[in-house]
Amino acid sequence: MNAHTSHRSAFHKLPVFPVLLAQLVVLLLAAATLFGWRGAVESYSGLCGGLIAWLPNLYFAYKAFRFSGARAAQAIIRSFYAGEAGKLILTAVLFALTFAGVKPLSALAVFGVFVLTLSVGWFSPLLIRAKHSRP
Repeated sequence: MNAHTSHRSAFHKLPVFPVLLAQLVVLLLAAATLFGWRGAVESYSGLCGGLIAWLPNLYFAYKAFRFSGARAAQAIIRSFYAGEAGKLILTAVLFALTFAGVKPLSALAVFGVFVLTLSVGWFSPLLIRAKHSRP
């Protein structure tokens, strides 16, 4: 069995899926909160910031977890590098498109929800550990 035909799990069964789902929920809740608190401009600005964080993470997860098994070690390493490079490029492109094309825009809301969405990933080891330590 080669790397291209190795066993692939369904995307929703990957260990990273709960983190991606939590990030999506956080960015949507943040955008909804901003709408109620500050209005539409801050809301869609925050939504843009959250999507700038979430979409590249989704891309990375897809690229990085395509292969499994010891025989696919080289393909796994290449996928991680390609996923990380793509994630950085996609993040830069999404920021450029947002600041060039979305008017009016609240930069504070963009960066705030961007960081908030990323922070879910930073604290995900705590979420995963808590999930696995339950009886």
